[in-house]
Amino acid sequence: MLRINDQLALPLEEIELSAMRSQGSGGQNVNKTSSAIHLRFDIRASSLPEELKERLLARADQRLTRDGVVVIKAQQHRSQEQNREAALERLRELIAAAAVVPRKRRPTKPTRGSQQRRLEGKAQRGRVKALRGRVED
Repeated sequence: MLRINDQLALPLEEIELSAMRSQGSGGQNVNKTSSAIHLRFDIRASSLPEELKERLLARADQRLTRDGVVVIKAQQHRSQEQNREAALERLRELIAAAAVVPRKRRPTKPTRGSQQRRLEGKAQRGRVKALRGRVED
């Protein structure tokens, strides 16, 4: 189980992990070991609550495909196990961020004092600008 928060956990069976050869520097080790991890997680087919699925699918994230699949590639570390842990942690952070329900905005009226201070500031600025005109004798 991948623990997201106190109330939410995700079965590891829903996450598809595959090893592949890593890119970039690493010397000959890169050419002979499959240390990079490619993680795929289908949001729609998961056991997550429906409202969390909707929030995840609504996110503007480049790791999310049009089909609702999260694709994460981890290749920072030399070992496959460290890359696996890094990929799972990034998925956990993505789901945990979507699990936070945004508070509903309640519009408020500006106070009478704040309105008065704003108008006084505008009047003062107008007086400063009026003094910039041509000086007449």
